[in-house]
Amino acid sequence: MLIILYVIHVLIALSLVGVIMLQKSEGGALGMGGGGMSGFMTGRSTANLLTRTTGILAVAFFGTSILLVMLSNAGHAPRSIIDEGGGSPLTAPAAPGAPAAPGVPVVPTAPAPAPPAEPSAPLAK
Repeated sequence: MLIILYVIHVLIALSLVGVIMLQKSEGGALGMGGGGMSGFMTGRSTANLLTRTTGILAVAFFGTSILLVMLSNAGHAPRSIIDEGGGSPLTAPAAPGAPAAPGVPVVPTAPAPAPPAEPSAPLAK
């Protein structure tokens, strides 16, 4: 069932791309449809048909997308953090040190940097 729906979904997507590519662009430079067709369908009726077909294919595409999501999630039970129990309990943050007295400069407690190493003897050439 799911594979058949995938195939239908891909065919709808390809049809949608094809119908969109057939529509005449705003500038008219890239449109393949319309133009010099006189006889069976005029430019206006072709545009109406392609617009209506695009809308129908778009609705079908969204419908199959939603249906695919619903079917793929059908066997899975919804998960909730509350139902799982949360795992390990949260630990309280460590108590901060005593605050500094007002007016006293704060001195960092990081260790002083190590003095630079003595240069080695020059290499003999």
